[in-house]
Amino acid sequence: MVNEQVLLDEVITDEQLTPLFQPIVDVARREIHGYEALIRGPSGTLFHAPQRLFEVALQTGRLVELDLLCRRIAIERFMALRLEGKLFLNVMPATLLERDFREGLTLGFLERAGLAPERVVIELTEHDPILDYQAMRQAMRHYRDMGFRVALDDLGAGHSSLRHWAELRPDMVKLDRHFVSGIDIQPDKREFLRSLLDVARNLGCELIVEGVETAAEQRCLWELDRSLALMQGYYFARPSAEPAREVSALLPLHDLPASAPRQTASALLAAVPPVTPELPVAALAERFRAEPGLRCVAVVASSRPVAVVRRQEFLTLFTNPYSHALYARKRVRDVADRRVLCVSRDTSLDLLSQRITDVSGLQQEDFVIVDAEGGYLGMGNIIDLLREITAIQVRQARNANPLTGLPGNILIQESLAERLMQGRGFVAVYADLDNFKAFNDCYGYAEGDRLIQALSRLLLSHLSEAEDFLGHIGGDDFMLLLGGPRWRASCEQVLADFAALVPDFYQPEHCAAGGLTCENRRGETVFYPLVSLSLAARPVHAGEGLRPVQLAAELSELKAQAKRRAGNTLFIDRRRHACQA
Repeated sequence: MVNEQVLLDEVITDEQLTPLFQPIVDVARREIHGYEALIRGPSGTLFHAPQRLFEVALQTGRLVELDLLCRRIAIERFMALRLEGKLFLNVMPATLLERDFREGLTLGFLERAGLAPERVVIELTEHDPILDYQAMRQAMRHYRDMGFRVALDDLGAGHSSLRHWAELRPDMVKLDRHFVSGIDIQPDKREFLRSLLDVARNLGCELIVEGVETAAEQRCLWELDRSLALMQGYYFARPSAEPAREVSALLPLHDLPASAPRQTASALLAAVPPVTPELPVAALAERFRAEPGLRCVAVVASSRPVAVVRRQEFLTLFTNPYSHALYARKRVRDVADRRVLCVSRDTSLDLLSQRITDVSGLQQEDFVIVDAEGGYLGMGNIIDLLREITAIQVRQARNANPLTGLPGNILIQESLAERLMQGRGFVAVYADLDNFKAFNDCYGYAEGDRLIQALSRLLLSHLSEAEDFLGHIGGDDFMLLLGGPRWRASCEQVLADFAALVPDFYQPEHCAAGGLTCENRRGETVFYPLVSLSLAARPVHAGEGLRPVQLAAELSELKAQAKRRAGNTLFIDRRRHACQA
């Protein structure tokens, strides 16, 4: 310990600390949201890894001093590297309650480095317990008032982290690696994470997923819930003194799910070791006895599933005194059921549900999940399928527009971002009603709602491709994402059908006059033509590399141009297409 104390004194006095930075990735935006600063001691010493460094500092009463030094060095290096996004600083709760709270040391570090507090997230670590929650809440209010955000680190790793969450109400919570490891093959972890997401939403807190190490984990998390956009882990990048600055290499397009609302059978995958056809029946019987939760096991030959053995059917073979003698020399191939339902891991959950429903006389709750080449991956269960589908439906209902039931802004943004991330071609169409306010003022909100609902049904009826998408932005604004060569013909037919539909919503005298007269917002009497529909179309070419914010700005501009034209209008981006309807 004496030698360690001397080394600690040298480390602090000579500032022998190196800050590393690990990206926190915004998967939805394909951007680096920020960097967590991680400290390393002198290379080749016991203090290179931070655990022992902080343990000795705690034992010798120098934890606060070391913590403040780490904070200052991280801030200075972050600015020297000119890193974008937010800086996540690991901070000991004791430090916040002691010197920093009284003296404003962190704010002073930021001012000298030229870093705004709004770009800093304070991560509360659990090196020492929080004994006074009231004082900590007061400190957190103090830092929030200055512009900082507060995060709770490693949720689930410490004995009191759930209480910290409930007592302190942080802005962000970082989920411990334990709950992420193998989540793609462990349905129970997915169910647990859904519960945490519900708690986070109710508390107005944002979750960050730590410890993402494989493409399968990343994909499963992204498919599980699109609000899980902030991720961190070795899959993206390891901590580095010269950290990654671009996200494109960290998040390959082919690792993303096929479409925003589509989840696949991979979300149900459970890693159940298979058996071979030549395995003795007695050995399988012993495995079933040793694993009470094992319902069904696949029989695999040359990596391909050829049959299954179901627990209940298998154990009925041993119901009489002569069973063991009868099956003692049998092999698994002699008792296995070759009626096996195999599904690809890329099968969408709705298609999988349909396939299972169509199977006549299905005798089991379990099915086999295979890769694209038919190789065995694991097992899936119908109960998990129902749970996943229910979760999707609940989430879609939560984010749907209450008037039309169509996907709302969150799902619209996800669908738009998904198509842009995949680099495939499509056409974004912004739909907006003209003269709708005058109609609403004259006929009332109930009739206005009825017209909006009629428009939503009309737009839905003209979605021609399997992956065409319609969302309700709000009010009388809608977003269509169309694929296939007939998108323009569909838009023109929508305009024609809407023109035929609108007169049914007006009184005969207004139809005869071609509109109605009412006061505008300035109290002036103005004539307003019948409600018409403006469609602003922006074709997006495959691999164009647009960002969602850029596309939204262009659509807003195109919509304004479309609304300048009288009547039902389709306005196509002139910068790329000379033709205009």
